[in-house]
Amino acid sequence: VLLAAAVCTKAGKAIVSRQFVEMTRTRIEGLLAAFPKLMNTGKQHTFVETESVRYVYQPMEKLYMVLITTKNSNILEDLETLRLFSRVIPEYCRALEENEISEHCFDLIFAFDEIVALGYRENVNLAQIRTFTEMDSHEEKVFRAVRETQEREAKAEMRRKAKELQQARRDAERHGKKAPGFGGFGSSAVSGGVTAMITETIIETEKPKVAPAPARPSGPSKALKLGAKGKEVDNFVDKLKSEGENIITSVGKRSAEAAKVLTPPINVESVHMKIEEKISLTCGRDGGLQNMELHGMIMLHISDEKFARIRLHIENEDKRGVQLQTHPNVDKKLFTTESQIGLKNPEKSFPINSDVGVLKWRLQTTEESFIPLTINCWPSESGNSCDVNIEYELQEESLELNDVIITIPLPSGVGTPVIGEIDGEYRHDSRRNLLEWCLPVIDAKNKSGSLEFSIAGQPNDFFPVQVSFVSKKSYCNIQVTKVTQVDGNSPVRFSTETTFLVDKYEIL
Repeated sequence: VLLAAAVCTKAGKAIVSRQFVEMTRTRIEGLLAAFPKLMNTGKQHTFVETESVRYVYQPMEKLYMVLITTKNSNILEDLETLRLFSRVIPEYCRALEENEISEHCFDLIFAFDEIVALGYRENVNLAQIRTFTEMDSHEEKVFRAVRETQEREAKAEMRRKAKELQQARRDAERHGKKAPGFGGFGSSAVSGGVTAMITETIIETEKPKVAPAPARPSGPSKALKLGAKGKEVDNFVDKLKSEGENIITSVGKRSAEAAKVLTPPINVESVHMKIEEKISLTCGRDGGLQNMELHGMIMLHISDEKFARIRLHIENEDKRGVQLQTHPNVDKKLFTTESQIGLKNPEKSFPINSDVGVLKWRLQTTEESFIPLTINCWPSESGNSCDVNIEYELQEESLELNDVIITIPLPSGVGTPVIGEIDGEYRHDSRRNLLEWCLPVIDAKNKSGSLEFSIAGQPNDFFPVQVSFVSKKSYCNIQVTKVTQVDGNSPVRFSTETTFLVDKYEIL
């Protein structure tokens, strides 16, 4: 693992240093200060070692480009990486001097991040690094070219109009007639003066003018002040509350509820796994699944260095045909044959104190039986109003969905819906014209429910229906059952945190 990349002086003073694993400032400064003392000037080596780390370096005039790696890192790969780092620096700095390096430090750090991610070398070359850091956009260039063309055309049109106005004024003066008036002005003298004034203004617009600062009035000012929070908003909200309006800060409340449901387990072990799944689903109002896409990932977090060389035992009980993909550094053969996640090189360690994605999966389908929660919304016209019946049913009984909110749009300006029967609670947002049907839990014991309400409108007014929920159980049922150390196969204590979230869930 590559711990850090730094540009330092011959005395070991760090100018720019980028750490790829979590390290304190004092530790990196201590390592770099010790580096010049370890070198033997008579030898032509490009690396030196201590008991804990290896320095791979390259002299650059009065400076050194230094990579700090672990001792079991591949020296050949490190030398190749060092060569790329050394070629990046002249790209951004005209001279290899301390002042120049300091001036372009952020450009160098961004380039370093393109070369190495989480301590491992990315497969990039110098041209790709340049492209990634420039973030060049063809659309932006086209937009700017179009805008410049429009500005040039506007200026040309302005000059043409100014010449026409001047010509009209001259003709009027030559024939002793009134100059063409503007907006019903009185005498020809006034009209002529206005014409001349407009002409001069149009011609002179291209020259930048310094406007004189207006004299500040001595009386009390009632102008708006930026940054000053007025009491008008609070007073307005208080008046609404006094009139019986229910003011709901739904976004803040919902995020707080979601945070409450998704609080991580208290006993987080040194080896901690986050299993996260996100679903994106679109259904038709008459039934039929248009598209369902689910993405999942296992993130590994190791906080103790002695558990860095481990293997995860995966249990996959999925029968729906989920596509699995391991991280490039994970041994694919070991995962295929034994359902274990370990690094290709068993001597290497997982990064410490950072979240590393080790396995991800994807499921895309139009099979209706895969829908976790079906929603049936049935609006029927009854005279001037519409009776809406909406029901839910949990198809995936192993799931437990928390903080479920089914949002039904309402027609604007028709008042409040009349609620008939309801399982759970509801909120009416009159400003956004929404009815939110809130259910704290949907599980096997509470797998179906319904809501009836009446309001003026057409059947199309109540779509699209949107659903949001969170769950502590995964949909695809891919779990980590055991964690063992590479040496000796001894079991390791671990903790798991599972979340199943909604990206988009719509009934159109």
